[in-house]
Amino acid sequence: MISPEQVFLIVEPVDMRWGTDRLSQQVQSQLHRPPCDGTAYGFTNRARSRLKLLIWDGTGVWLCQRRLHRGHF
Repeated sequence: MISPEQVFLIVEPVDMRWGTDRLSQQVQSQLHRPPCDGTAYGFTNRARSRLKLLIWDGTGVWLCQRRLHRGHF
């Protein structure tokens, strides 16, 4: 089970087609943090109807996505 110590939300919307490599670059360039430090990083689209979560679990990267059919985050 993944249980990050911290969760950061990148407030600038991102393209939801981006994968782990591009989102990892965003963490490095915007937060100046390594994406594999045990922290979870959240990203949303412009409409705030989708959320992606990038998490390093010690052996690899998890990229989870949630889409709302109504409302927004």
